Amino acid sequence: MDIIVSDSSPVALYEQIKNQIISQIVSKKLLPGQPLPSIRTLAREIKVSIITVKKSYEILENEGYIETVPSKGSFVSAKNTEKMRQLAIYEWECKLEEIVKRAKELDISLDEGMEIFKELYNLSD
Repeated sequence: MDIIVSDSSPVALYEQIKNQIISQIVSKKLLPGQPLPSIRTLAREIKVSIITVKKSYEILENEGYIETVPSKGSFVSAKNTEKMRQLAIYEWECKLEEIVKRAKELDISLDEGMEIFKELYNLSD
């Protein structure tokens, strides 16, 4: 599992971890039933505290993205995959709404914004 966190980001470390795991679930890089690294292992790999990873996993479990089985570990949830996708799209739309507001403040036209979006979209392959 590829997780990269940044201390210089304004987003809390546990949120960075959570968001990246959600992204990997929605993009099907992590499949239903697939095990996640243990909290200790992931904390060691990305050099953060165990408490930080634990908080991320707890939120992911509460939101239905993962399931934790005592003595076995945490797994990508096989339940409600469409619901998870819809939730991820909603979160994406909220972020996009903020970007659109900022673009309007900067007097960026819809055409300019779409061109920027297309360029960034094509670069992410």
